[in-house]
Amino acid sequence: MANVPDELRYTDSHEWARLEPDGTVTVGLTDHAQLSLGDLVFVEPGNVGKKHSAGDPVGTVESVKAASDFYAPVGGEVVAVNEEVSESPELINEEPYSSWIFKLRPTDPAELDKLLNAAVYRTAIEE
Repeated sequence: MANVPDELRYTDSHEWARLEPDGTVTVGLTDHAQLSLGDLVFVEPGNVGKKHSAGDPVGTVESVKAASDFYAPVGGEVVAVNEEVSESPELINEEPYSSWIFKLRPTDPAELDKLLNAAVYRTAIEE
């Protein structure tokens, strides 16, 4: 059973999002996503300065099973990427909720309210 922290928001495409005190949004892959993908071997975290709309592909992860895009949970500009997970993709398998992939400054912070809460996400991944 996947770990789903209550304080985060989630997407249908299995990204988690956390609003930070400075107004940025930190994004990573959920425990469910990393369990489904298997051992990650490559992460392309996207590009700082690039603007995305909600749902746009930001970067790619590759596992021993498959390659998969990950998406912006809300619209905004990428302000940081986690080089540590690029160098050591297995960190996402080990600690998916502390091994973030990118941070963005949202164009409209209210878009976060459209994401799934933990209870709804848990139900979605149990089906």
